[in-house]
Amino acid sequence: TAEGGLNEVHSILQRMRELGVQASNDTLSQGDRDAIGLEVSALNAEVNRIGTTTSFNGTKLLQGTLSTQNAGTGTLATGALATATGIVVSKIDVSAAAKSKTFTMTDLGAGVLQLSDGTTTQAVSVANMSTATGNPNQVLNFSNLGVKVTLTGVDTVNGTGANISTDLTTKTVITSANGGAASLQIGANANETMSVTITDSQSSAIGNGGGYANLNAVAGTLGTAGTLTSAVAQNLILSLDQAVSDVSNNRSQLGAYQNRLEHTIANLGVTQENMTAAESRIRDVDMASEMVNLTKTGILQQAGQAILAQANQAPGGVLALLRG
Repeated sequence: TAEGGLNEVHSILQRMRELGVQASNDTLSQGDRDAIGLEVSALNAEVNRIGTTTSFNGTKLLQGTLSTQNAGTGTLATGALATATGIVVSKIDVSAAAKSKTFTMTDLGAGVLQLSDGTTTQAVSVANMSTATGNPNQVLNFSNLGVKVTLTGVDTVNGTGANISTDLTTKTVITSANGGAASLQIGANANETMSVTITDSQSSAIGNGGGYANLNAVAGTLGTAGTLTSAVAQNLILSLDQAVSDVSNNRSQLGAYQNRLEHTIANLGVTQENMTAAESRIRDVDMASEMVNLTKTGILQQAGQAILAQANQAPGGVLALLRG
């Protein structure tokens, strides 16, 4: 169900990008661009509708309820960093993190940044993002904690890993108490479970690019005449490229879950087969052994009958001798 919804979202985004490329062409009149803007706005609304209505057994699948949300009350927020002014925090992803947690960043020096929730701690290296290295993007992936921080942009002087780490120290990320991964029981015993996370796929949660926080920030405004210009169309393309990437990541994650579950099913099938075989050895008759016993009993019975017949013939012979 989720894959079907994301497939349609993917198709819509491809159509929106095609329209964005058309709108970038200055051979179009403003009236032409307004018509394109109306279609883009309508398609954006459909992306949101799919995200809010796709459900299974009453559970919404694509609006972020199956992933942890950023409560937004932490001190780390999207926007420019203090020292490295050309670098911004463009995305904070806590979809795989635990609920109701406070994560704190600590600068360990030499461009190494640590994140801790008070119990689990992980340190990552922060790369330089200066114009000298030409590295416009990096993701600080604290995989053990389920937190990813995406940085974008470059800075002429201050974009070193050490400066970025200094800017981020003492920053906090707080996850909300709502939402969270779905737990699937994949075994017969307690705690044999698997967590499944599906991140928010509405246009308000994808497409962080082109100077916009999300796709809805640009596509949702294009229904107004005169809004779509060549410059806006260029930024729309950048936002759509990121949106396509976001949806592709969601679909690849679903594919990974499906592959894992297929292996789980195969493993459970082997376990069931072995348990059935074990029960059969206890409950069912060993036909080979019983046939051997039956044959042996039959032979003994026939031998006994033959000996008895011979024994019965001896008195008859004696009587015949006496009569004679």
